[in-house]
Amino acid sequence: MAKDDGFFIPRRTPASSAMVASVKRAIAITPVLNRLAYGDAEQIRAVFSELIGRELDERFSLIPPFYTTGGENIRIGRNVFINQNCTMYDLGGIDIGDDVMIGPNVSLITSGHPIEPSRRRDGVTASPIVIEAKVWIAAGVTIIGGVTVGENSVVAAGSVVTHDVPRNTLVGGNPARVIRSIAE
Repeated sequence: MAKDDGFFIPRRTPASSAMVASVKRAIAITPVLNRLAYGDAEQIRAVFSELIGRELDERFSLIPPFYTTGGENIRIGRNVFINQNCTMYDLGGIDIGDDVMIGPNVSLITSGHPIEPSRRRDGVTASPIVIEAKVWIAAGVTIIGGVTVGENSVVAAGSVVTHDVPRNTLVGGNPARVIRSIAE
């Protein structure tokens, strides 16, 4: 999965109107998803598929509640598990590979605002997040846009990931740093 460069959506443009429409669509779908019980796996898959606009593998599993700003920029591989209270701000795009496990209270945030105070309300910035295959993201992790988490890696609970994570590593902390290799 290759990352694209980030982008900027100025206020009061057709692109910003499309972004607002996407948010309104997600706000209509997520309450339906979040009323479902974990045992309603087929219905959860159906509603989540509607939210992201793509069919999901029958081994996809999600424990509601789930929150997103749009949904249509989320791509999910096979055999993915997402625990409860996950938030995905997907404007910049979120690609999740096969066999990924995402713990509770994880936030994947691809969007933000310009740093300069005078420009902060001018629009929205966005950069993609790529989570490669067989990654485990533990509880309470935040991953910021522009980051790739390499295959087989583990992000320790409570970490804030602001830079790419190398393959086959355990990272942790704020900001997350490599703790050790986990190559088998």
